[in-house]
Amino acid sequence: MTTHLSRRNLLSRAAVLGGLLTVSAPLVACSRTEPGTGAPGGDADLLTALRKRGHVRVGFAGEAPYGFQDGGELAGEAPTLHREIFTALGIPELRPTLTEFGALIPGLLAGRFDVVSAGMAITPERCAKVAFSEPEFVSPTALMVREGNPKGLSDLASCAAKGVRVGVLTAAVEGGYAKAAGVRDGAVVSVGKQQDGLDALLAGRIDAFALTGISLRWLARTNGSAAVEVLEPFVPVIDGVKQYSPGGAVFRTGAVSLREAFDDELARITGDPGRYVGLIGKYGFTEREVPPRTLRTAELCAG
Repeated sequence: MTTHLSRRNLLSRAAVLGGLLTVSAPLVACSRTEPGTGAPGGDADLLTALRKRGHVRVGFAGEAPYGFQDGGELAGEAPTLHREIFTALGIPELRPTLTEFGALIPGLLAGRFDVVSAGMAITPERCAKVAFSEPEFVSPTALMVREGNPKGLSDLASCAAKGVRVGVLTAAVEGGYAKAAGVRDGAVVSVGKQQDGLDALLAGRIDAFALTGISLRWLARTNGSAAVEVLEPFVPVIDGVKQYSPGGAVFRTGAVSLREAFDDELARITGDPGRYVGLIGKYGFTEREVPPRTLRTAELCAG
């Protein structure tokens, strides 16, 4: 059995510089609903309408490395994958709308855009309002340690066995993972944001920083001179249950044909790890983030 805890809404969201994905329309703060092509009432024929229109309106939240703005252009995991998919579907252009993370689903339901392109975690609560694609990625946990891994760590169980101090983001799921692995309460150190964890590690206040491998690799990349390294990711287990944090694209529930066509193209990408990494490896995604074939959105939505 597997369960899949949402953690994306627990992390601080900071847009940082990275690779670019060029889009042919400028980024805007809002988008007008276009009659017959994006409003909820037209969702049954939305795939056909988008092909005729030649572009898809995507909402994103400015969260690196999932979907963010850099110099007036759109970058990140989700926009890169989605552009590849929509191009294959005959919809060659993304027109992005920058939106607060908490306003993405309301904006989608109001017809401000056609799809959420933000690596949003798939949860039962969200599934009650919208329809998710199959998973685009999973988020295995990893440890950031000082260069050379002086404590000889590998995962949270090794942290518990060696009695080291583990940094976690305040209110994020890694604190629970650490305690379940046997790390004593006094050795779990909360930090406010990702950069605080790296700084605490370099200062010797913690011996490891636990977060998703995706986020830690991005953090290491944006602190290129820091004497740290990110260890191999692992999937935490609580009471015999693997803890995944999958994310995907988000559609209105009526956009069935669009979502099904999207899923078909997504499966071609996730079924080819080399292609997957070739597309989004520059954002810190590896073969470890490729969703298992057995991981299905219907299961995630059921809880």
